[in-house]
Amino acid sequence: MTEQEKMLAGKIYDPSDGELATMRTYAHKMCTRYNKLDEDDPARKELLEMLLNNPNGVYLQGPIFFDYGEFTAFGKNCYANFNFTVLDCAPVTIGDNVFFGPNVTIATPIHPLLAEERNMYAKPDGTLTDSEYAKPITVKSNCWIASNVVICGGVTVGEGCVIGAGSVVTRDIPDGVFAAGNPCKVIRKLTEQDSIKLKKDLY
Repeated sequence: MTEQEKMLAGKIYDPSDGELATMRTYAHKMCTRYNKLDEDDPARKELLEMLLNNPNGVYLQGPIFFDYGEFTAFGKNCYANFNFTVLDCAPVTIGDNVFFGPNVTIATPIHPLLAEERNMYAKPDGTLTDSEYAKPITVKSNCWIASNVVICGGVTVGEGCVIGAGSVVTRDIPDGVFAAGNPCKVIRKLTEQDSIKLKKDLY
């Protein structure tokens, strides 16, 4: 297996691999260029097409930060507010109509817990690297991921969920619930009683 194949398969891989390093550098450059453009600059759309797997119908406020970009797939009508960070060392799959608040991080990489396994080491050619692996993340359709949420590797967020501000999502969240906290836990099921139409003080 190539190092990219290992990475995408959730195996321990070498992040210093030349192909992966080139891909990351390209993605980082695309992000930097995107972040320097005004939000109404049409060149932004072209840059997203160069960076992402499927950017159609996606609006990213910026600044944005992707490790690879091409391993992230969006559905239709998605939006991310300021400082959207995606470390897509494993596939990241985002459904339709998903909204992300500011400062959301999607982090697929996982590092060893033991320092002696986590620390940098030199390969035979002297290049420094480390041992890491990654697990995929899925956010299903019609979710709202509020401000300052971190979604960790291996997690699936179910359809129609709301994840409360500041949450750290370390385990799967079922469909149709409000979940929050660190670690993120289900608070309750979302029901018709949550309809904005019932909040008479808003009208």
